[in-house]
Amino acid sequence: MGKENKTSVSEFILLGFSEYPHLQLFISVTIFLTFLISVLGNLMFLMLVCADPHLQKPMYFFLSNLSFLDICNTSVTLSTLLHSLMTGDTRIYFSLCMAQLYFFLSFLGIEIFLLTAMAYDRYVAVCNPLRYVLIMNRRVCVLLASASWILGFLDVISHTCLTSQLSFCRGNEIDHFFCELTVLMKISCSDISNIEIILFSQGVFVSFIPFGLTLTSYIYIISNILKINSAKGRHKAFSTCSSHLTIVTLFYGTLIFVYLRPTSIHSPGQDKVFSLLYTALIPMLNPFIYSLRNEDVKRALLKCLPMNYSWSNYMNPFLYKRQHFTHRNN
Repeated sequence: MGKENKTSVSEFILLGFSEYPHLQLFISVTIFLTFLISVLGNLMFLMLVCADPHLQKPMYFFLSNLSFLDICNTSVTLSTLLHSLMTGDTRIYFSLCMAQLYFFLSFLGIEIFLLTAMAYDRYVAVCNPLRYVLIMNRRVCVLLASASWILGFLDVISHTCLTSQLSFCRGNEIDHFFCELTVLMKISCSDISNIEIILFSQGVFVSFIPFGLTLTSYIYIISNILKINSAKGRHKAFSTCSSHLTIVTLFYGTLIFVYLRPTSIHSPGQDKVFSLLYTALIPMLNPFIYSLRNEDVKRALLKCLPMNYSWSNYMNPFLYKRQHFTHRNN
């Protein structure tokens, strides 16, 4: 009987937001604009970091990694949703589903590691500013970023392989807009205890330890800032890490709300809406958060704006005439 109940599927059906047929046009336009703004915003930040020598610093090196990661994450998770909304074809092949699952989990882990590395960078900048350049040299930055990407890609291989071997006897409909692991486990009739053990053990390594290190870094940062006597000095020290703290709060706050809520209040509709927060909204907001709250980035952006160049060229003759007239009168 166990063998008869096992079922292999060649494709899944992504239900997406099909429970809201009257909102399909609104959802399609919103998702498309969010995807477009996210990709363009992160691409713009990457180009700014590459073009401006003033942004060749450790903090912007990590932020450029985060921007590239956000582009990859948004492309992987929203591509199938946009395709189904625009074409009406909600099918996804089994192999493509497993690939999407692997890259989504990998990018999630990489972002956690990158945010931890950035927290350490801010800790050194605030608590040990005189040795900042020595400690956060190029070699250390490349090592931390490389370790984040390598660990993220390696960490999820085991449970992605185990998931690909599951049997799905409860249908092939995934009540989500991408291949999400917990939903796949729900429609499987195989023993998932091994996956749950791996998820728990790796969850401690990928989530709780990095979160603890990030929290520890900010405890030291805040205690150091409180020791500064002048209000101006405290504000300047806090401004160096405010962007990163905002990103960390949004990222971990969303993950905690999505995955650590009591099962009694879980619903597929809510899970999909809140999943959009960390797959679409946060990647879209990230470049604006660390651009609008950072003077270096704003100056670099103004330099690249064509209107800034044109306006300066237009105003220079008038400024020259005014200065010349004032000089003659004096």
